[in-house]
Amino acid sequence: MELVCPAGTPAALRAAVDAGAHTVYCGFADETNARNFPGLNFSREELADGVAYAQTRGAKVLVAINTFPRAGEQMLWHDAVRDAADLGAHAVILADLGLIAHAAEAHPGLRLHLSVQAAAANPDAINFYAQTFGIRRVVLPRVLSVEEITAINREIDVETEVFVFGGLCVMAEGRCSLSSYATGLSPNMNGVCSPASHVTYSDIGGNHEARLGDFLIHRTPKGMPVPYPTLCKGCFTSPDDKGNSQTGHIFEDPVSLDATRLIPALQKAGVSALKIEGRQRSRAYVAQVVRAFRAAVEAAEQGAPMPEGLLARLTEGQAATTGAYAKTWR
Repeated sequence: MELVCPAGTPAALRAAVDAGAHTVYCGFADETNARNFPGLNFSREELADGVAYAQTRGAKVLVAINTFPRAGEQMLWHDAVRDAADLGAHAVILADLGLIAHAAEAHPGLRLHLSVQAAAANPDAINFYAQTFGIRRVVLPRVLSVEEITAINREIDVETEVFVFGGLCVMAEGRCSLSSYATGLSPNMNGVCSPASHVTYSDIGGNHEARLGDFLIHRTPKGMPVPYPTLCKGCFTSPDDKGNSQTGHIFEDPVSLDATRLIPALQKAGVSALKIEGRQRSRAYVAQVVRAFRAAVEAAEQGAPMPEGLLARLTEGQAATTGAYAKTWR
């Protein structure tokens, strides 16, 4: 199976390729991609260099243009698709229906992948995109079990790509009303979830407090690590079913997806590509995760046992989950 790895910077791209990535995905330094954070992403010149670096080492580059264009500003997104094609990207990853239609019409030779942001989670939706626009691959939402992925693959003729490591989102793949409400910036339109421009830290009463907008997300004793204030992973006080106050992670626990042990099952389900989340991460993180998953993919090809426990230190909160793949709550 193809290993699709994140690159938030040119250095991370080189690290991913050198560590064994078959494919690297990245985005331009603007709101056309869903990781529009300061200090991340690529200029046009950097992307050209990155494509050349990857291609000379047998790897491919995908460009994520996976936010939804603002009314009257579509040219920014149209230009991104054109430039990705001109600079030699293997494919573009798109979510917006209108942008997909534009790309299919204006760039008929460009390979199109359907972003997880499109939330296509059944054969009818996927086949519509494939038959109407020529979509070649769909990135499946992180809400499906292995059995559901197997059923989907029986009824479609396009490749499927699934996430196997990294952050999880409790919303419908990034459509976060929580972050939008707290900051006024949309993850799907501005490309920023819990943007750093709206984060503040302060020392109050012997504690470190982290806020997103006007909302207190974490209160941490001095000397303890202070988490980044992502609203869905904050600690809040809420009533339990008996009306008593309780404090904890009421939306989502700070854990990472790690589906290493499920790789053989995903392979049997017909999955074509395994995706690692983490374009905000350092090149050292990227290199270590890619090496571990390249070893796992090669073990799966040989029918060998999956290596486990290699990435425990890199998971959020040093805890991991298989997420919806197992759906143990059902």
